Amino acid sequence: MQVPTVALILYPHFSVFHVAVPQAVFSMQPDGKSIFNLKIVSIDGKPQHTDNRMTVQPDGGLELVELADIVVIPGWHDLDSAPTSNISEALVRAHARGAMVVGLCYGAYALAYSGLLDEKEAATHWMAEDDFTVRFPNIKLNTNALYVESDRVVTSAGTAAALDCCLYIVRSFYGTKTANKVARILVVPPHREGGQAQFIAQPIPKSTQDAEVNRLLDYLRENLDKQYSIADLADQLFMSRRTFTRHFNNATGMSFGKWLVSTRLQRSLELLESTRLSVEKVSEMVGFQTATSFRQHFNQRFHVSPSAWRKTFTGN
Repeated sequence: MQVPTVALILYPHFSVFHVAVPQAVFSMQPDGKSIFNLKIVSIDGKPQHTDNRMTVQPDGGLELVELADIVVIPGWHDLDSAPTSNISEALVRAHARGAMVVGLCYGAYALAYSGLLDEKEAATHWMAEDDFTVRFPNIKLNTNALYVESDRVVTSAGTAAALDCCLYIVRSFYGTKTANKVARILVVPPHREGGQAQFIAQPIPKSTQDAEVNRLLDYLRENLDKQYSIADLADQLFMSRRTFTRHFNNATGMSFGKWLVSTRLQRSLELLESTRLSVEKVSEMVGFQTATSFRQHFNQRFHVSPSAWRKTFTGN
């Protein structure tokens, strides 16, 4: 597979943090090799100033967008201002030739002004929901999403959700195993569902501040093929069922049943992508009691069958 080229577009007085997120993800080398060819782009190819007086030297001007497989607008400096015509035209041409175009956080505004989101679904920072809806009535704003993809146009919610969105793009190009490696290097959760609310009181952490629950989570991840009941697990931790449920929810932000299904599905992705095991065997190894149940949960979560997922990422 040829390494995809990412064009990261800078704009006047851009936010360092907004740019740092995609820059970090798309310059990552999880196995010692670059998985993306990242190009920093300014409108005229000249150094660009940030909102706090730093200066960034780009790789070139908008001509680099013409060569990109992925074009990213990381935020936007003025919600009342449309991009200059050369930026809008570069975005539209990129999408027309098949590139993925991404607007992170307020970057959705740049895509909306350019017409790329017309009649499509989009996400943006919750603080701009009312303004965005009024300003762009022909765009379906998903107010309960971390990120949304609609016809190769990808938008995300607030800045932290931009990281989820970038990991989603890694996963789309390289699969779950590589995306998880990148997430581990960045020390962030490998996957938060795109349909979650932007306000998540407790994100889905790999580790929590509850030591007992941490030990339990580690055990469960290593033994997903077994069957569990809340009553038995509560007894192991010398807790009542109610206390266990409260501790688990506080630590992970979700019920035990939902966490277990989500973790089993995540493990199934790795097995589907990295082995030739049958769907039935994968189902057994991750703890679903029947292959039918596995397929139902998988379809509900990913909107494709396990076999279709495998074919997408392995060609088999």
